[in-house]
Amino acid sequence: MSDDTDSDTELEENYYTFLNLPKDATAEQINAAYRKLSRIYHPDKHMEGENKHKAEMLFNRTKKAYEVLSDPHKRAIYDSVGEKGLRTDGWELVHRTKTPAEIREEYQRLAEAAEDRKLLQSTNPRGNVTISVNATEVFSPYDDSEMPIVEVSSMSISQSIEAPITRRDTVIMSGNLLSTNGNGSGGFVVCGRRLLNKGWLELDLGAGNGLLMAAKGGRTLSPVLSVTGGTSLNFREHGVLPALFSTLSVQLDKHTIGSLTLNASSQSAMTTQIDRSNDKCAWSTSFVIGSPHIYFSIAYTHKMIENELKLKVAAKVGTFGFLAEYGAEKKVSKYSSVLAAVSIGVPTGVILKFKIVRSQQTYVFPIHLSEDIVPAAVFYATVTPVIVWFLVKKSIIDPMLAERKNIENEKIKRNNEQRMNLRRQEAAAAIDLMTHTYERIVNEEIERGGIIIAHATYGCLEKNGNFRADACIDVKIPLQCLVKDGSLILYNSSKSDLPGFYDPCIGENKVLRFEYLYNNRPNLVEIQDVDGVRLPR
Repeated sequence: MSDDTDSDTELEENYYTFLNLPKDATAEQINAAYRKLSRIYHPDKHMEGENKHKAEMLFNRTKKAYEVLSDPHKRAIYDSVGEKGLRTDGWELVHRTKTPAEIREEYQRLAEAAEDRKLLQSTNPRGNVTISVNATEVFSPYDDSEMPIVEVSSMSISQSIEAPITRRDTVIMSGNLLSTNGNGSGGFVVCGRRLLNKGWLELDLGAGNGLLMAAKGGRTLSPVLSVTGGTSLNFREHGVLPALFSTLSVQLDKHTIGSLTLNASSQSAMTTQIDRSNDKCAWSTSFVIGSPHIYFSIAYTHKMIENELKLKVAAKVGTFGFLAEYGAEKKVSKYSSVLAAVSIGVPTGVILKFKIVRSQQTYVFPIHLSEDIVPAAVFYATVTPVIVWFLVKKSIIDPMLAERKNIENEKIKRNNEQRMNLRRQEAAAAIDLMTHTYERIVNEEIERGGIIIAHATYGCLEKNGNFRADACIDVKIPLQCLVKDGSLILYNSSKSDLPGFYDPCIGENKVLRFEYLYNNRPNLVEIQDVDGVRLPR
């Protein structure tokens, strides 16, 4: 198994939870939490052989958490990229006054440097398959007495791979095939690209519809200004077709880029475009003056990050007519997404488009429903994707994701088996060492009429609301030891890293349920694993 895979499935320790602290804990809170656990786990307080070994194990864990959170530099790294950041080679070079944002960038740089070692062994395959379907006879039949004909009107396939030669030089090979109404064509291009100090240079040589020779390049002129350009010669049977293009891009602000593109060829055009994007939305506008058409277009995307969903609308109007489009893109897994869009326009009519993206591979299915704007075609083009998505999600995607989650959980369990065994041993050791502290806190709480934990269980529930016998643990003693001066505070993080706790069902939803007395009155509390609670309420 690769190191990357192991890193992705490795369980990381939450130092804040172990010390029962909030993420914004002050230095005083960190010191107080450290002193509290040190009084329980310090080896000098447990001189017997077996207990001394348990105390050393837990005190070292306490000390490690304290060393990270009490050091502003280590804490910033831990807060930004987690425990793995503290193990990344090169952190000794990071200046201690850097902000968390700068530390995240530094981590990315170090991670990319590690990836560069694998550069010569990697390729970056990209592919696109487009299958166009003509279904216009469904809504505009030529003969009502015959079944409407639905046929594939065209199909195109393109593929490219990258072959890194050095860290600066890359050879890219690409090819494409196109079949339309029984006529076929294709092409093949070999491209050599070199990264320069502030730009790049590319030379292309291709064959297909005549010999193709091209040169392209780009350069960053300033932090906000860049330019790209190129020229090409296409040697056809009846002559040579030259082309020239250039794009000037300007960073207008943090989220906005403007560009001006000039294209001189058989279909010359000048394009002005503005793109803006942030965490919540993105929009783009462009104005094109050229041959054979002049048009204006605008597109807007609303990002629903929590639902992994994007809603899109676009419009284009010009000398060719007009076009309006609306649709949605849904992320179905880490590397996959699906899109459905409806296009309505003149003279194109109504088109329903499906797109499936899997990593670097894209599959597009435009279905031409009608040559005119037919209300029935618009209605079914809008409703059909919703129904299809519901059926596919329930019958295919949800079972697939559930199975994948189970596989991932099993992988995590295998990769962390030794670590989880250690966590179980630490939890048992912690409870043994808490005995005197537990008795003292219970007596103090009885005297003040405070919080006395009667029962406490942590783990996974069955559908009937009971705990699964093989996926829960008794946490009465460690939970009581978190009570201080008649109050209990748990923060918004997984409880599995609290002293005396461990994860009894990795990757599954867990709850903490406990009964307690307060002022001699019984109470019941049940919270989700990552929820916080403050008692008395």
